[in-house]
This record gives sequence, structure tokens and C-alpha cells, in this order.
Amino acid sequence: MTKRREPGDGPGAQGGDIAGRKSDHIDIVLAAGPSGGGRIASGLDAVRFEHCALPELSLAEIDLSAAFFGKRLKAPLLISSMTGGPERAARINAHLAEAAEDLGIALAVGSQRIAIEGRASGGLDASLRRLAPSIPILANIGAAQLGLGYGRDQAMRAVEMIGADALIVHLNPLQEAVQAGGDTDWRGILDRIGALARDLPVPLVVKEVGAGISASLARRLVDLGAAAIDVAGAGGTSWAAVEAERAEDARLKKTAMVFADWGIPTARAIVDVRAACPDTMVIGSGGLRTGLDVARAIRLGADVGGQAAASLAAADRSTEAVAAHFAGVVQELRIACFCTGSADLAALKRAPLIDAGGA
Repeated sequence: MTKRREPGDGPGAQGGDIAGRKSDHIDIVLAAGPSGGGRIASGLDAVRFEHCALPELSLAEIDLSAAFFGKRLKAPLLISSMTGGPERAARINAHLAEAAEDLGIALAVGSQRIAIEGRASGGLDASLRRLAPSIPILANIGAAQLGLGYGRDQAMRAVEMIGADALIVHLNPLQEAVQAGGDTDWRGILDRIGALARDLPVPLVVKEVGAGISASLARRLVDLGAAAIDVAGAGGTSWAAVEAERAEDARLKKTAMVFADWGIPTARAIVDVRAACPDTMVIGSGGLRTGLDVARAIRLGADVGGQAAASLAAADRSTEAVAAHFAGVVQELRIACFCTGSADLAALKRAPLIDAGGA
């Protein structure tokens, strides 16, 4: 039987199909280590807190809780989107859901495209909500697919199949531009995002995948109805570098690597988006490796910190490994609060800095 060409799976695409490509992505990011292959700094390391030598607090009683889409997180953390081929994705998604439920943090799932099209669920079905009944779960749809016929029906399928509390639209124009057979006609997608924001019964989040969202675009998206912006800035996984690693064509590989350090650094994106959208939920992601990075992101204006690549190895192993990883992140965030004299996240947002790296 002749295989139907999938959008973004044109001549020269590797892995044989979308599932193969997604699994390739995981292998490449894992091989790159916690930096995810990126060459540009997130800017978070330049943010230095003023140390409080006498905090007058109990470390154990610091309140890290945060409101997130109608639910209460025990810590302001979002496990950002991860994916893989269907069998591998099912294992990863189960590990992430169980750990997120145990820790009381939010979970954003990886690509649901294969599941939406009914070819394999990858664990993205009602079983995910059974594993994580109380936490916020965010569904996923690619902006590029909105230019290929996806609309409200497909978006609702993504939401309903996992009982999601919100839907993330992923923006990845650079990745598509340097990928063999990528989807590069993005005309009209902004209006389609606005239509989804108006029509869906759940909040809409817009997220870049690693090159950042500018203040001006964030403002336009919020004006169109987006409930939250995930800046996903440069400094974490470089998807141009990932696609360069996958490319068989030497010219395409060279072109992709030209853009390996492209994008708005995460720290800059958080500051700018917060200034442009003072009343909007901002998710800070892109190169957050530790709980201290989460604290830095929150101090710059994020409400929640997102992490993916730094926890991917744990996600590929077991629920216990994921839980241990994020428990460490929570403890690091708690210590950052303690050593800035911050009893809660509101206080952390006002913690004195001695060097904000120009942010």
C-alpha cells in the first residue's frame, strides 16, 4: 500500500514517518545532554540574587504554590512538551503523568498529531488523565498544522482525548524552514490562532519551541484572546541544530547550523513579554536547568517555569527518575526563596538583584 504523504514529511524526510522523526528528535536531544545542543546562552545565568544572610523564615514552610488554569500547583513548574514514536511516547507520557501527579505540578504533552489522525495514541488518551487526575494537563497542536486544514475540530480532539485543561499552540517556523519537507507557508496562521482562542472552551496558550516570542507578537496574541504566553526562548534545545543533526543533505545541514544560535534569549524574552503583557500568564521556558533557573525566571516576570530537555533522560527511564529530578528542582527553588528572604512566590518576584545581566 502506498504511504500517504504527511505534511512536513516530504522528499528527504528521515525516519520514514512522523513517528520516526519524533523519536529521532529525542535521541538527538538526549545525546546533546542538558544543553540540548543549543549554542546561545539563555541569559538566566546573568541574573544574580542579593543574598539574604538572615532570612527569618522556615525553609520547610515557604509557600511555593501557584494558581494555574483553575487549579493549584504545589510548585510553579510545568513539565514542557516531550514526544517520541508512539511506543516510546506512551512510556514517556506515563512516567511524566505519574510524577507530575505525585509532585502536584503541571504537564504539557508532546505532539498529538499522530493521535489526532487516529494512527496511534502514544499514551495520549483517557489513560493519561487517569494517571494524573488532579493536575493541570495541557494539550498540543502545531501552528503549522493550522495552515494545513486543522481547526477547531482537531483542536477539540486534542483536548478531549486527554481531558486537558488548556491547549498549547506550538510555533516552530525556524524548525520547519530548516527541515526537509517542512511546512513553510504560514500565511493566515495568526488569524487562525485568534479563531481558536475565541472558539475553544478551554484557555489557549501560545508557545515557541526554542527561539523566543517577541513582546510585540505576544501583545498581538493576547489581544486575539491567548490566555498565556510560553516564551520558550533561546538557550535550551536548538531545533535548528537538531534538524542539522538529522539532515542527510549536506547543504541542508549547513543551512540549519547557520541558525543554531538563532533566537531571543529566554531572560530577555521573559522581561519583554511581561512588560508588554502585564496581566497575562507568562510561562518561562528555554534552557531552565535547575530550580535556581526557575527562581530567576519568576523574578524576571514569569509565573511558572517550564522544563523539558533537562528532564528528558529521566522521562525516558522511569516515573521514579522523573519524580526525583523534579523534587530536586523544587528543593533548589525553595532554597533560592529561603536565601532571598522570600516567604512565597510573590515575595520572590520582588527579591533584590545585584546583577540582572542588563535585563
